[in-house]
Amino acid sequence: MHVEVINTGTELLLGHVLNTHLRFLAEALFPLGLRIGRQVTVPDGLVIREALVEAAARAEILLVTGGLGPTTDDITRDVVADWLGLRLVHDEEIMRAITERFARRGLALSARIGLQALRPPEATVLPNEHGTAPGLYLPPTARSPHLFLLPGPPRELHPMFTASVLPILQKVLPPRPELAMRNYRTAGLGESAVEELVGAPLLALGLEVGYCARPGEVDLRLIGSAEALARAEKIVGAQLGAQLVSRDQSSLEKVIVDRLSARGETLATAESCTGGLLAHRVTNVPGASAVFLEGFVTYANEAKTRALGVDAALLRAHGAVSREVAAAMAEGARTAAGVDHALATTGIAGPGGGSDAKPLGTVFIALATKLGPTTVEQHRFPTDRETFKDLTAQTALDLLRRRLG
Repeated sequence: MHVEVINTGTELLLGHVLNTHLRFLAEALFPLGLRIGRQVTVPDGLVIREALVEAAARAEILLVTGGLGPTTDDITRDVVADWLGLRLVHDEEIMRAITERFARRGLALSARIGLQALRPPEATVLPNEHGTAPGLYLPPTARSPHLFLLPGPPRELHPMFTASVLPILQKVLPPRPELAMRNYRTAGLGESAVEELVGAPLLALGLEVGYCARPGEVDLRLIGSAEALARAEKIVGAQLGAQLVSRDQSSLEKVIVDRLSARGETLATAESCTGGLLAHRVTNVPGASAVFLEGFVTYANEAKTRALGVDAALLRAHGAVSREVAAAMAEGARTAAGVDHALATTGIAGPGGGSDAKPLGTVFIALATKLGPTTVEQHRFPTDRETFKDLTAQTALDLLRRRLG
């Protein structure tokens, strides 16, 4: 069945509020065999009706978000009723729920609050346990598809969708072929390189294949039957090998935290050009406190000497951006923090500071580890500062992942 989404709200189009609905809705619908075919965003106003008319001509299921509140710009309910020729009636049960919610919070009811209790008699009320505006479901007619009106705030929409919308969809959906989705995450390969390795054999299995690239990593998405996905697993594992980070879209940092936790080992970081990004990514993972002991941000040469014990003579002889200093930073961090592994980064993010010998984008990444000698890799990422930091952190984390095995 063809599904479309209309997001209403001028604040979305002004950039004041980030529209996060699509990801949640798409992930919630996929297990039912539904895929969102189109999403549009329109401002508050009569343009909502135009969007409804256009979408109704294509969609079999239409999800509309926003515009159900009590203020003058919340007109979705009225626009839908006018479009379908439905009257709005006051629902005492909705009003009772609103009144009780306000009483619990010690708030006074204004005259406009009661507008949220209006609904077409034909509509099924979708209770809102996290706000005052209920959602509405209108069954299909000659003019409209299955129509769901949902609140805009995600904290209200998400639980309502799970508790009320999904059960309705499960009842009205026709039998469908069983499809599953598998997401793989890779590191150290470009999008075209991943496709060259696995694209043709995966397509030959009749799978839907998709790729999503970000700095330093590529996600591989497969959709198809369980049998085809099982056969694809062997192809992906054989062809991507050490570049395969996870089979469930787990981030690189989560994989590292999980592996270190399983091994009972610890990590520290010593960062110059990444400015704490390595530590930030690792500590974003729940449970990181069991493995991450300390992070050093030593931007200045004096800080490298004071905090990490990097010899000032080494800095004078080779410069801060060098193989020798990167190794000394990693080894100094490992010693100072008393950990099993330590990563270090030092480089030239730009836009100034490069030379013929060390052009912009040059970076040295070091790993000091109990598993063997210190490793230093030299890379060059000639891009903007933020992407440079992202690529450096990604490459450093992947160096540790590969060493952990």
